[in-house]
Parts: sequence; C-alpha cells; structure tokens
Amino acid sequence: MILRLVALTLAIIVGSYILPGIAIADYPTAIIFAITLGVLNTFLRPIISIFTLPITLITLGLFSLVINALMVILASYIVPGVQISSFLDAVIFCVVISLVTSFLNMLTK
Repeated sequence: MILRLVALTLAIIVGSYILPGIAIADYPTAIIFAITLGVLNTFLRPIISIFTLPITLITLGLFSLVINALMVILASYIVPGVQISSFLDAVIFCVVISLVTSFLNMLTK
C-alpha cells in the first residue's frame, strides 16, 4: 500500500513537470493529492462507474478516461495547492499518471 502511494505520488510529480496545465505547489501537496485521489477512487469511482456503465460500454471503455479526469478535477478542488487549467489537461494527466504508475509498479515486482 505504501509502495502504491509512493508510485502515485511520483506519477503526480512527473505529470505536473511534463504538463504545463498542471500545477502542484510542493511535495507534501502531491502526497496529500495522491491520498485524496486514492480515497476518491476507492469510494466514489465505483458508484459513478455503475451509473455510467451504459455509456462506458457504448464507447468501449473510453468514457472511463472521462471518469478518471473528473476524479482528478474533484481532488484538485479538495486539495489546496493543486491547479488544473482545463479538462483536456486533466485527461492527459490521467494518461500520464497511468503510464508512470504502471511503469513503477512493473519495476517493484
């Protein structure tokens, strides 16, 4: 669990360096953002996924990117010091987080 938190925090930091539309104030803010995103993905995302299942099936799963972006935007509203300039930046940020986290998880196994 701690390794996943570290991997997610590193992915958030990497994503904020790569994308100009994402601003993270400092490292503790990135850790708090990672925890908040994890809590939202644990409790809120399954409920939203159930309600949006038909559109997710119609789009062959691509709507899950929209759900991920909404979770990131919601977490940015909750955590002070995180700014996301647009919805497109949030979608790209989700893809970067997913790629970096997958790479880091592959290294730990």
